[in-house]
Amino acid sequence: MKLYEPITLAMPLAKWIGDFIRENGRLPEGKNVRETMRSFGLEEICLDRGLAVYRGRFLIALVFPRNENLVIDVISSSGELSDALEVIAYHDKKIETFVVEILPTNDLEYEGNIGIEPTIIDEESLELESSPVLGHFEEDEEGMFLVIDGETYERWKEEDDIHTCPICGGELAWRKEKAYCADCGYGVKVVRK
Repeated sequence: MKLYEPITLAMPLAKWIGDFIRENGRLPEGKNVRETMRSFGLEEICLDRGLAVYRGRFLIALVFPRNENLVIDVISSSGELSDALEVIAYHDKKIETFVVEILPTNDLEYEGNIGIEPTIIDEESLELESSPVLGHFEEDEEGMFLVIDGETYERWKEEDDIHTCPICGGELAWRKEKAYCADCGYGVKVVRK
């Protein structure tokens, strides 16, 4: 997994949190997040009462785990805030769901299209009630790609939105199992198991 920009950490984190909720029926605790951040190749540089800070070569992540919600801010190690993202997970008791969202600090750049839509999970059945397009990033000779599985692709296709880039909201051009976005430069690759 390549972690160059905040989006390259935020999307896999949101996917992991959603998968964790569906498997365990609850939000991840601080120790779960710590293990995952380290597995992503980030170094823990601070751990203090309700705050953890992680550092990679290009990114810094601030983690605020709480009982009812989890907030992870991801910024470039350069300190540039225009591409910073916030991953928020919470249990919405009013609508009886768990919600995982990625919120950009710069709405003009991302237009609110990160992942197309938030992850919404029913609290009773733990079934997915939305069609988020989340995965991890890999780089090959053709560029940087958001890698999604076949199940995610099929859900996305059912929503009839596979030509909208899940990263920036631009238009995707598909070639077999890969799509390319001229607006943000990222692509999408479908890997079926």
